[in-house]
Amino acid sequence: MTTSLSALEICAGAGGQSSGLELAGFGHSLAVEIDRDAAATLRLNRPSWDVHEGDVREIDGRKYKGIDLLAGGVPCPPFSVAGKQLGANDERDLFPEALRLVREAKPTAVMLENVKGLASARFNDYREAIRDELHRMGYQTDWQLLYSSEFGVPQLRPRFILVALKSSKFSKFEWPHPVGSPAKVGEVLKDLMAANGWAGADAWAKKANGIAPTIVGGSKKHGGADLGPTRAKAGWAALGVDGKGIVDEAPSAETPEDFVPRLTNRMVARVQGFEDSWQFSGRKTSVYRQIGNAFPPPVAKNVGLSIATALGARATTTGTQLIARQAS
Repeated sequence: MTTSLSALEICAGAGGQSSGLELAGFGHSLAVEIDRDAAATLRLNRPSWDVHEGDVREIDGRKYKGIDLLAGGVPCPPFSVAGKQLGANDERDLFPEALRLVREAKPTAVMLENVKGLASARFNDYREAIRDELHRMGYQTDWQLLYSSEFGVPQLRPRFILVALKSSKFSKFEWPHPVGSPAKVGEVLKDLMAANGWAGADAWAKKANGIAPTIVGGSKKHGGADLGPTRAKAGWAALGVDGKGIVDEAPSAETPEDFVPRLTNRMVARVQGFEDSWQFSGRKTSVYRQIGNAFPPPVAKNVGLSIATALGARATTTGTQLIARQAS
C-alpha cells in the first residue's frame, strides 16, 4: 500500500475512518482516541502508527503544522436525535477543539463527520459559526449528507460531513459519486452465516434481501450489545435477524433451518464496511460499541479520494484497490 499524504486524526475510534483514509492514500502522523479498547484496536491493526490514548485537548497542533489533512469523527451525542441535542452546550462537543487544531496545525484540508442531526434547522447557527471560523482561517467549506448505502455498505447510515480546503485547492474538490447498487445484507453475510455448516444459510440470505437499519453503537451508559431501539429491531426482524443481542458464533450444522439467527461482531463489522482482516480489541460489548460507532471505511475512502485528488494526488487502479499517489 502506498501512502503519500499525511493525516492527523482525532476521535479515531476503532479505525473506520482511519482505514478508509489509508486506502485513499493518507498515512497517519497521529491518531487520537480516548477509549482504551479502541486505542488498543488501532495499535493492534497498525503497530507502526503513533496512537495517542487520551483527550484531544492534550494535543498540540503546532507539532503537526503543514499536515495535509485533519480528520475526525467528533462525538455525535450533542446532535443525535436519540439524545437531548444540546449542541454547543454539551460537554462532549469537540468541534471547538477541532477548530483549535486547525488554527494550530494549518492543514491543507479538513474532514469532520457527524450524524444527520447536525444537518437539521436547529443547528443552522452552529454550522454557520463553524463555517465562518474556517473562512476566517482561509478555508472554503461544504457540508454534505452522504448515505453509506451508496458506497457499498449494506445499511443507510447517513453521515453529515464537513470538508474544508484551502481556497487554492477547493475548486478542485468534488463530492464522490455513488458506487454501484446498494449491497444487500444477505449477500454480504451469507458466507459468515454458513461458516459453521448451518443448512438454513441459503434460505436466510434470500430473505435478507435488503439493506439494514443503521447500526447503533451507543455509549457506555447503554446496556449490553444489541442492534438498536425497537424500531431498528423490527427492521432487523424483517431481514430474518434477531436484533436483541450479539452472539459469539454463527449457527451450527445442528441448528434448525428455520432458526432466526443473531449477528456476531464480525458480521456487524462487515455491515459497517470493515475488511475481515481488521481486528478488534476488548470484550464483546466493547467491540460491538467500537464497530457500531465507526465511520464506515468505504465512505471514508471515497471522500478521502476526492480530497486527495483536490490536493494534487492521482488515483490509480491496482486490481480492485484504489491507491492515491502524489502527482509528479
